[in-house]
Amino acid sequence: MSDPLKLPHLEALPAARPRTVEPAVRPSYRRPRVILGVLAAITVGLLVHTLTASQGKGGVTRPPPVEVGRVKTRSLKVRAHTIGTVLAAATVNVTSQVAGQLLRADFKEGQVVRKGHILFELDKRPFEAALQQAQADLARDQAQLVAARRDARRYDLLFAQNAISAQQRDQYVAQAGALAGTVDADRAAVAIARLNLDYATIRSPITGRTGPILIQPGNLVKANDTNPLVVVTQIKPIKVSFFLPQSDLPRIEQQMARHRLVAEISPHGSKRVRSAPVDFIGNQVSGQTGTIELRATFANRDGALVPGELVDVRVVLRQLKDATVVPSAAINIGPDGHYVYALDRAHIAHKIAVRLRYDNGTLAAVRGGLPPGMRVITVGQLRVVPLQKVEVWRPASVAAATSRHHPVRTTSLAKRQPAP
Repeated sequence: MSDPLKLPHLEALPAARPRTVEPAVRPSYRRPRVILGVLAAITVGLLVHTLTASQGKGGVTRPPPVEVGRVKTRSLKVRAHTIGTVLAAATVNVTSQVAGQLLRADFKEGQVVRKGHILFELDKRPFEAALQQAQADLARDQAQLVAARRDARRYDLLFAQNAISAQQRDQYVAQAGALAGTVDADRAAVAIARLNLDYATIRSPITGRTGPILIQPGNLVKANDTNPLVVVTQIKPIKVSFFLPQSDLPRIEQQMARHRLVAEISPHGSKRVRSAPVDFIGNQVSGQTGTIELRATFANRDGALVPGELVDVRVVLRQLKDATVVPSAAINIGPDGHYVYALDRAHIAHKIAVRLRYDNGTLAAVRGGLPPGMRVITVGQLRVVPLQKVEVWRPASVAAATSRHHPVRTTSLAKRQPAP
Protein backbone atom coordinates (compact mmCIF):
# COMPACT_ATOMS: atom_id res chain seq x y z
CA MET A 1 0.00 0.00 0.00
CA SER A 2 1.41 3.31 -1.04
CA ASP A 3 1.93 6.34 1.19
CA PRO A 4 -1.12 8.57 0.89
CA LEU A 5 0.90 11.74 1.65
CA LYS A 6 3.25 11.41 -1.38
CA LEU A 7 1.96 13.03 -4.52
CA PRO A 8 3.59 11.59 -7.60
CA HIS A 9 2.99 14.66 -9.79
CA LEU A 10 4.90 16.90 -7.39
CA GLU A 11 8.00 14.82 -7.33
CA ALA A 12 8.86 15.74 -10.88
CA LEU A 13 9.05 19.47 -10.08
CA PRO A 14 12.53 20.89 -9.43
CA ALA A 15 13.41 21.92 -5.98
CA ALA A 16 12.92 25.70 -5.25
CA ARG A 17 16.09 27.85 -4.82
CA PRO A 18 16.54 29.60 -1.49
CA ARG A 19 15.91 33.47 -1.83
CA THR A 20 18.90 35.68 -1.16
CA VAL A 21 19.00 39.43 -0.40
CA GLU A 22 21.67 41.53 -2.30
CA PRO A 23 23.58 44.10 -0.26
CA ALA A 24 23.13 47.92 -1.07
CA VAL A 25 25.52 49.36 -3.67
CA ARG A 26 28.14 51.72 -2.12
CA PRO A 27 29.52 54.84 -4.02
CA SER A 28 32.88 54.38 -5.64
CA TYR A 29 35.71 56.87 -4.80
CA ARG A 30 38.10 55.67 -7.45
CA ARG A 31 37.02 58.18 -10.18
CA PRO A 32 37.73 61.45 -8.20
CA ARG A 33 41.05 60.03 -7.14
CA VAL A 34 41.97 59.43 -10.76
CA ILE A 35 40.98 63.03 -11.71
CA LEU A 36 43.05 64.46 -8.86
CA GLY A 37 45.99 62.40 -9.95
CA VAL A 38 45.73 63.67 -13.53
CA LEU A 39 45.53 67.31 -12.34
CA ALA A 40 48.57 66.80 -10.12
CA ALA A 41 50.50 65.36 -13.04
CA ILE A 42 49.55 68.35 -15.26
CA THR A 43 50.61 70.80 -12.53
CA VAL A 44 53.97 69.09 -12.12
CA GLY A 45 54.45 69.14 -15.88
CA LEU A 46 53.70 72.85 -16.13
CA LEU A 47 56.06 73.57 -13.25
CA VAL A 48 58.83 71.57 -14.88
CA HIS A 49 58.15 73.34 -18.20
CA THR A 50 58.29 76.73 -16.52
CA LEU A 51 61.54 75.91 -14.75
CA THR A 52 63.15 74.61 -17.93
CA ALA A 53 61.62 77.14 -20.37
CA SER A 54 64.41 79.63 -19.83
CA GLN A 55 67.08 76.99 -20.29
CA GLY A 56 68.78 76.30 -23.57
CA LYS A 57 70.27 73.09 -24.76
CA GLY A 58 71.88 71.05 -22.05
CA GLY A 59 69.81 72.69 -19.29
CA VAL A 60 71.91 75.88 -19.18
CA THR A 61 70.02 79.12 -18.34
CA ARG A 62 70.08 81.57 -21.26
CA PRO A 63 70.95 85.22 -20.66
CA PRO A 64 67.98 87.57 -20.81
CA PRO A 65 67.50 89.17 -24.25
CA VAL A 66 67.77 92.95 -24.40
CA GLU A 67 67.92 95.81 -26.88
CA VAL A 68 70.57 98.49 -26.61
CA GLY A 69 71.22 102.05 -27.71
CA ARG A 70 74.35 104.16 -27.92
CA VAL A 71 75.47 107.05 -25.77
CA LYS A 72 76.07 110.12 -27.93
CA THR A 73 77.36 113.64 -27.50
CA ARG A 74 75.20 116.22 -29.28
CA SER A 75 73.28 119.45 -28.84
CA LEU A 76 69.77 119.11 -27.49
CA LYS A 77 67.09 121.79 -27.44
CA VAL A 78 65.20 122.21 -24.17
CA ARG A 79 61.56 122.74 -25.07
CA ALA A 80 58.58 123.65 -22.92
CA HIS A 81 55.33 122.00 -23.95
CA THR A 82 51.91 123.51 -23.28
CA ILE A 83 48.49 124.16 -24.79
CA GLY A 84 47.78 127.44 -26.57
CA THR A 85 44.65 129.24 -27.71
CA VAL A 86 44.32 130.92 -31.09
CA LEU A 87 43.27 134.56 -30.80
CA ALA A 88 42.12 136.95 -33.49
CA ALA A 89 44.53 139.81 -34.09
CA ALA A 90 41.52 142.16 -34.15
CA THR A 91 37.77 141.76 -33.69
CA VAL A 92 35.41 144.58 -34.69
CA ASN A 93 31.70 144.90 -33.91
CA VAL A 94 30.38 146.77 -36.93
CA THR A 95 27.59 149.22 -36.01
CA SER A 96 25.94 152.11 -37.79
CA GLN A 97 27.11 155.61 -36.93
CA VAL A 98 23.84 157.16 -38.15
CA ALA A 99 20.22 156.22 -37.74
CA GLY A 100 18.22 155.06 -40.73
CA GLN A 101 16.67 152.18 -42.58
CA LEU A 102 18.96 149.30 -43.53
CA LEU A 103 18.43 148.64 -47.24
CA ARG A 104 20.80 145.77 -48.11
CA ALA A 105 23.92 143.80 -47.23
CA ASP A 106 26.65 143.62 -49.86
CA PHE A 107 28.45 140.49 -48.60
CA LYS A 108 27.83 136.86 -47.75
CA GLU A 109 28.01 135.52 -44.25
CA GLY A 110 31.46 134.02 -43.57
CA GLN A 111 33.03 135.91 -46.48
CA VAL A 112 36.57 137.21 -46.20
CA VAL A 113 36.41 140.96 -46.86
CA ARG A 114 39.14 143.53 -47.24
CA LYS A 115 39.42 146.82 -45.45
CA GLY A 116 37.01 149.32 -47.03
CA HIS A 117 34.72 146.65 -48.50
CA ILE A 118 31.04 147.75 -48.51
CA LEU A 119 29.07 145.73 -45.96
CA PHE A 120 25.71 147.52 -45.60
CA GLU A 121 23.89 150.44 -47.19
CA LEU A 122 21.30 152.64 -45.49
CA ASP A 123 18.66 154.79 -47.12
CA LYS A 124 20.66 157.81 -48.33
CA ARG A 125 17.80 160.15 -49.24
CA PRO A 126 17.47 161.84 -45.82
CA PHE A 127 21.22 162.42 -45.69
CA GLU A 128 21.35 163.80 -49.22
CA ALA A 129 18.56 166.25 -48.38
CA ALA A 130 20.34 167.34 -45.21
CA LEU A 131 23.50 167.95 -47.22
CA GLN A 132 21.65 170.07 -49.78
CA GLN A 133 20.06 172.13 -47.01
CA ALA A 134 23.42 172.75 -45.37
CA GLN A 135 24.94 173.77 -48.69
CA ALA A 136 22.05 176.19 -49.30
CA ASP A 137 22.48 177.79 -45.89
CA LEU A 138 26.16 178.18 -46.58
CA ALA A 139 25.51 179.90 -49.90
CA ARG A 140 23.00 182.30 -48.32
CA ASP A 141 25.25 183.28 -45.48
CA GLN A 142 28.24 183.70 -47.79
CA ALA A 143 26.25 186.21 -49.87
CA GLN A 144 25.24 188.11 -46.77
CA LEU A 145 28.84 188.12 -45.60
CA VAL A 146 30.01 189.71 -48.85
CA ALA A 147 27.44 192.51 -48.49
CA ALA A 148 28.27 193.05 -44.81
CA ARG A 149 31.98 193.35 -45.51
CA ARG A 150 31.32 195.96 -48.21
CA ASP A 151 29.14 197.97 -45.84
CA ALA A 152 31.84 197.74 -43.19
CA ARG A 153 34.46 199.16 -45.61
CA ARG A 154 32.14 202.05 -46.62
CA TYR A 155 31.42 203.02 -43.02
CA ASP A 156 35.08 202.78 -42.23
CA LEU A 157 35.81 205.37 -44.95
CA LEU A 158 33.01 207.61 -43.72
CA PHE A 159 34.39 207.39 -40.20
CA ALA A 160 37.78 208.40 -41.49
CA GLN A 161 36.16 211.52 -43.02
CA ASN A 162 34.35 212.25 -39.71
CA ALA A 163 31.03 211.78 -41.49
CA ILE A 164 29.70 209.21 -39.02
CA SER A 165 30.29 208.29 -35.49
CA ALA A 166 32.52 205.47 -34.32
CA GLN A 167 29.50 203.62 -32.97
CA GLN A 168 27.92 203.37 -36.40
CA ARG A 169 31.15 202.10 -37.94
CA ASP A 170 31.65 199.48 -35.22
CA GLN A 171 28.08 198.24 -35.69
CA TYR A 172 28.65 197.34 -39.35
CA VAL A 173 32.06 195.87 -38.69
CA ALA A 174 30.52 193.62 -36.02
CA GLN A 175 27.78 192.51 -38.40
CA ALA A 176 30.38 191.48 -40.96
CA GLY A 177 32.29 189.52 -38.31
CA ALA A 178 29.14 187.75 -37.12
CA LEU A 179 28.25 186.71 -40.65
CA ALA A 180 31.79 185.38 -41.10
CA GLY A 181 31.25 183.14 -38.07
CA THR A 182 27.91 182.01 -39.47
CA VAL A 183 29.58 181.03 -42.71
CA ASP A 184 32.16 178.96 -40.83
CA ALA A 185 29.34 177.20 -38.97
CA ASP A 186 27.59 176.53 -42.27
CA ARG A 187 30.77 174.98 -43.67
CA ALA A 188 30.93 172.69 -40.62
CA ALA A 189 27.27 171.75 -41.12
CA VAL A 190 28.00 170.88 -44.73
CA ALA A 191 30.94 168.70 -43.63
CA ILE A 192 28.76 166.90 -41.08
CA ALA A 193 26.01 166.34 -43.60
CA ARG A 194 28.50 164.97 -46.12
CA LEU A 195 30.01 162.74 -43.42
CA ASN A 196 26.58 161.38 -42.47
CA LEU A 197 25.96 160.64 -46.12
CA ASP A 198 29.22 158.67 -46.19
CA TYR A 199 28.18 156.85 -43.00
CA ALA A 200 25.08 155.65 -44.82
CA THR A 201 27.47 153.29 -46.62
CA ILE A 202 28.95 151.00 -43.95
CA ARG A 203 32.38 149.63 -44.84
CA SER A 204 34.61 147.05 -43.21
CA PRO A 205 37.21 148.72 -40.97
CA ILE A 206 39.64 145.77 -41.20
CA THR A 207 40.50 142.84 -43.44
CA GLY A 208 38.96 139.72 -41.98
CA ARG A 209 36.20 137.15 -42.04
CA THR A 210 32.61 138.16 -41.43
CA GLY A 211 30.27 136.40 -39.07
CA PRO A 212 26.49 136.04 -39.37
CA ILE A 213 24.33 139.07 -40.16
CA LEU A 214 22.78 140.01 -36.83
CA ILE A 215 20.34 142.68 -38.12
CA GLN A 216 18.66 141.89 -41.39
CA PRO A 217 17.96 144.49 -44.11
CA GLY A 218 14.64 146.30 -43.77
CA ASN A 219 15.07 147.10 -40.11
CA LEU A 220 15.64 150.54 -38.68
CA VAL A 221 19.03 150.85 -37.05
CA LYS A 222 20.14 153.25 -34.36
CA ALA A 223 23.30 155.25 -34.30
CA ASN A 224 26.06 153.54 -32.28
CA ASP A 225 23.72 150.79 -31.10
CA THR A 226 25.05 148.20 -28.67
CA ASN A 227 23.82 145.43 -30.97
CA PRO A 228 26.24 145.13 -33.91
CA LEU A 229 25.21 144.52 -37.48
CA VAL A 230 27.99 141.98 -38.00
CA VAL A 231 31.29 140.98 -36.38
CA VAL A 232 34.44 140.99 -38.49
CA THR A 233 37.42 138.96 -37.23
CA GLN A 234 40.95 139.42 -38.50
CA ILE A 235 42.61 136.05 -39.15
CA LYS A 236 45.62 137.11 -41.23
CA PRO A 237 47.80 137.48 -39.23
CA ILE A 238 46.60 135.70 -36.12
CA LYS A 239 47.92 135.32 -32.58
CA VAL A 240 48.43 132.32 -30.30
CA SER A 241 48.28 132.82 -26.54
CA PHE A 242 49.84 130.35 -24.11
CA PHE A 243 51.10 130.23 -20.53
CA LEU A 244 54.39 128.98 -19.08
CA PRO A 245 55.40 128.46 -15.43
CA GLN A 246 57.00 131.39 -13.67
CA SER A 247 60.06 129.20 -13.00
CA ASP A 248 60.90 129.51 -16.71
CA LEU A 249 60.75 133.32 -16.62
CA PRO A 250 64.56 133.85 -16.37
CA ARG A 251 65.17 131.69 -19.45
CA ILE A 252 62.29 133.39 -21.26
CA GLU A 253 63.75 136.83 -20.64
CA GLN A 254 67.21 135.70 -21.73
CA GLN A 255 65.89 134.27 -24.97
CA MET A 256 63.78 137.38 -25.60
CA ALA A 257 66.83 139.58 -25.11
CA ARG A 258 68.65 137.53 -27.75
CA HIS A 259 65.60 137.49 -30.07
CA ARG A 260 65.68 133.69 -30.04
CA LEU A 261 62.42 132.86 -28.29
CA VAL A 262 60.41 131.01 -30.95
CA ALA A 263 57.05 129.29 -30.54
CA GLU A 264 56.27 126.16 -32.55
CA ILE A 265 52.62 125.16 -32.84
CA SER A 266 50.68 122.30 -34.39
CA PRO A 267 46.89 121.91 -34.34
CA HIS A 268 45.48 118.75 -32.78
CA GLY A 269 45.48 115.92 -35.29
CA SER A 270 47.84 117.75 -37.67
CA LYS A 271 51.51 117.04 -38.28
CA ARG A 272 52.23 120.47 -39.76
CA VAL A 273 54.40 122.62 -37.52
CA ARG A 274 54.34 126.42 -37.72
CA SER A 275 56.88 128.66 -36.03
CA ALA A 276 56.92 132.35 -35.17
CA PRO A 277 58.87 134.52 -32.73
CA VAL A 278 57.27 135.35 -29.39
CA ASP A 279 56.41 139.06 -29.49
CA PHE A 280 54.56 139.54 -26.21
CA ILE A 281 55.20 138.68 -22.55
CA GLY A 282 52.61 139.48 -19.91
CA ASN A 283 53.36 142.17 -17.36
CA GLN A 284 52.38 140.05 -14.36
CA VAL A 285 52.33 136.46 -13.13
CA SER A 286 48.95 134.94 -12.33
CA GLY A 287 48.58 134.47 -8.59
CA GLN A 288 46.18 131.57 -9.10
CA THR A 289 48.15 129.45 -11.56
CA GLY A 290 51.69 130.76 -11.13
CA THR A 291 52.07 131.18 -14.89
CA ILE A 292 52.79 134.07 -17.23
CA GLU A 293 51.18 134.70 -20.61
CA LEU A 294 53.12 134.75 -23.88
CA ARG A 295 51.90 135.43 -27.42
CA ALA A 296 53.24 134.86 -30.90
CA THR A 297 51.92 136.20 -34.20
CA PHE A 298 51.56 133.83 -37.17
CA ALA A 299 50.98 134.83 -40.79
CA ASN A 300 48.23 132.20 -41.27
CA ARG A 301 48.24 132.74 -45.02
CA ASP A 302 46.12 129.64 -45.65
CA GLY A 303 43.59 130.63 -42.98
CA ALA A 304 43.85 127.23 -41.29
CA LEU A 305 44.09 128.66 -37.77
CA VAL A 306 40.71 129.73 -36.41
CA PRO A 307 40.15 131.94 -33.33
CA GLY A 308 39.31 129.86 -30.27
CA GLU A 309 41.15 126.77 -31.56
CA LEU A 310 43.43 124.84 -29.19
CA VAL A 311 46.93 124.01 -30.43
CA ASP A 312 50.01 122.27 -29.09
CA VAL A 313 52.80 124.75 -28.34
CA ARG A 314 56.50 124.10 -27.96
CA VAL A 315 58.96 126.81 -26.97
CA VAL A 316 62.74 126.41 -27.11
CA LEU A 317 63.98 127.83 -23.81
CA ARG A 318 67.65 126.96 -24.23
CA GLN A 319 70.06 124.65 -26.00
CA LEU A 320 72.29 122.11 -24.29
CA LYS A 321 75.57 122.00 -26.20
CA ASP A 322 77.79 118.90 -26.19
CA ALA A 323 75.38 117.09 -23.88
CA THR A 324 75.61 113.39 -23.05
CA VAL A 325 72.48 111.96 -24.66
CA VAL A 326 70.91 108.51 -24.32
CA PRO A 327 67.58 107.12 -25.53
CA SER A 328 64.77 107.98 -23.14
CA ALA A 329 63.88 104.28 -22.85
CA ALA A 330 67.26 103.64 -21.19
CA ILE A 331 66.42 105.79 -18.15
CA ASN A 332 65.22 103.85 -15.12
CA ILE A 333 64.03 105.17 -11.76
CA GLY A 334 65.05 103.49 -8.51
CA PRO A 335 65.02 104.30 -4.80
CA ASP A 336 68.24 106.29 -5.17
CA GLY A 337 67.27 108.15 -8.33
CA HIS A 338 67.82 107.61 -12.04
CA TYR A 339 70.12 104.98 -13.44
CA VAL A 340 70.93 103.08 -16.62
CA TYR A 341 72.25 99.61 -17.42
CA ALA A 342 75.47 99.89 -19.42
CA LEU A 343 77.13 96.96 -21.18
CA ASP A 344 80.81 96.20 -21.44
CA ARG A 345 82.45 94.21 -24.23
CA ALA A 346 81.55 90.93 -22.53
CA HIS A 347 77.84 91.91 -22.49
CA ILE A 348 77.91 92.28 -18.71
CA ALA A 349 75.30 94.75 -17.40
CA HIS A 350 76.53 97.45 -15.02
CA LYS A 351 74.15 99.70 -13.08
CA ILE A 352 75.30 103.32 -13.40
CA ALA A 353 73.62 106.18 -11.58
CA VAL A 354 72.95 109.28 -13.70
CA ARG A 355 71.49 112.74 -13.18
CA LEU A 356 68.69 113.58 -15.57
CA ARG A 357 69.04 117.06 -17.12
CA TYR A 358 66.25 116.99 -19.70
CA ASP A 359 64.03 114.39 -21.36
CA ASN A 360 61.94 115.13 -24.47
CA GLY A 361 60.39 111.68 -24.65
CA THR A 362 62.83 110.40 -27.26
CA LEU A 363 66.24 111.51 -26.06
CA ALA A 364 67.45 112.31 -22.56
CA ALA A 365 70.40 114.45 -21.55
CA VAL A 366 72.17 113.07 -18.47
CA ARG A 367 75.21 113.60 -16.30
CA GLY A 368 77.18 110.56 -15.17
CA GLY A 369 79.95 108.17 -16.10
CA LEU A 370 78.76 107.40 -19.60
CA PRO A 371 81.39 107.86 -22.31
CA PRO A 372 80.24 108.34 -25.90
CA GLY A 373 79.67 105.09 -27.76
CA MET A 374 78.82 103.03 -24.69
CA ARG A 375 75.87 100.70 -25.06
CA VAL A 376 72.91 101.10 -22.71
CA ILE A 377 69.92 98.78 -22.36
CA THR A 378 66.70 100.25 -23.75
CA VAL A 379 64.38 97.20 -23.72
CA GLY A 380 64.35 94.25 -21.33
CA GLN A 381 65.62 95.94 -18.15
CA LEU A 382 63.08 94.14 -15.94
CA ARG A 383 64.89 90.83 -16.30
CA VAL A 384 68.38 92.27 -15.92
CA VAL A 385 70.39 91.98 -12.71
CA PRO A 386 73.56 94.04 -12.17
CA LEU A 387 76.77 92.22 -13.17
CA GLN A 388 74.72 89.73 -15.17
CA LYS A 389 75.50 88.74 -18.72
CA VAL A 390 72.81 89.55 -21.26
CA GLU A 391 72.09 88.63 -24.85
CA VAL A 392 71.85 91.61 -27.20
CA TRP A 393 69.09 91.34 -29.76
CA ARG A 394 68.24 93.53 -32.67
CA PRO A 395 65.33 95.98 -32.25
CA ALA A 396 61.83 94.52 -32.11
CA SER A 397 63.18 91.04 -31.23
CA VAL A 398 63.29 91.06 -27.45
CA ALA A 399 59.53 91.02 -27.15
CA ALA A 400 59.32 87.99 -29.44
CA ALA A 401 61.99 86.16 -27.49
CA THR A 402 60.36 87.00 -24.18
CA SER A 403 56.96 85.87 -25.44
CA ARG A 404 58.39 82.45 -26.30
CA HIS A 405 59.74 82.05 -22.76
CA HIS A 406 56.78 83.67 -21.02
CA PRO A 407 53.44 83.67 -22.87
CA VAL A 408 52.64 87.35 -22.28
CA ARG A 409 50.89 89.54 -24.85
CA THR A 410 53.42 91.85 -26.51
CA THR A 411 53.21 94.60 -29.07
CA SER A 412 56.05 93.31 -31.22
CA LEU A 413 55.92 89.91 -32.89
CA ALA A 414 58.98 90.16 -35.10
CA LYS A 415 61.23 87.16 -35.02
CA ARG A 416 64.86 88.01 -35.68
CA GLN A 417 68.21 86.54 -34.85
CA PRO A 418 70.40 87.75 -31.97
CA ALA A 419 72.74 90.57 -32.82
CA PRO A 420 76.36 89.49 -33.21
